[in-house]
Amino acid sequence: MNTIKRHDASVRDVTVGVGVTVIEPANIYDCTLGDGVFVGPFCEVQKGVRVGSRTRVQSHSFLCELVTIGEDCFVGHGVMFVNDRFASGGPARGDSTKWEATTVGNRVSIGSNTTIMPVAICDDVVIGAGSVVTKPIVEPGVYAGNPARLLRHHR
Repeated sequence: MNTIKRHDASVRDVTVGVGVTVIEPANIYDCTLGDGVFVGPFCEVQKGVRVGSRTRVQSHSFLCELVTIGEDCFVGHGVMFVNDRFASGGPARGDSTKWEATTVGNRVSIGSNTTIMPVAICDDVVIGAGSVVTKPIVEPGVYAGNPARLLRHHR
């Protein structure tokens, strides 16, 4: 009979600020969560991720290695961060030297089911639900679509 190598979902080796809430089940490890961060159930937050104070990460979201999220952000349900562009025509297959970083500024709201490729996103941005962010966002405003485009500037 074959055996299964089992790893339970867990919260381990996390540097946390004051008042952090994690709803289990969640798989959160080797990362940093600032003061007042909320992480909903069925989320994975991987090694080296940094989540700024007062940021909310809703259920079923995936924050892969090399992601940094600023303060006072909102990450909707089912948001997927990607660190591998398949630049060589396929997955990096564990070769982390091919992975790229994502940086999200402060006061950024990311709608549910959005995919964020390795990019930088400036402060004060709203990204509509279901969007695919493929390029850096350098100007505050509201973005949506696939690929995400500027719809309007903040007033």
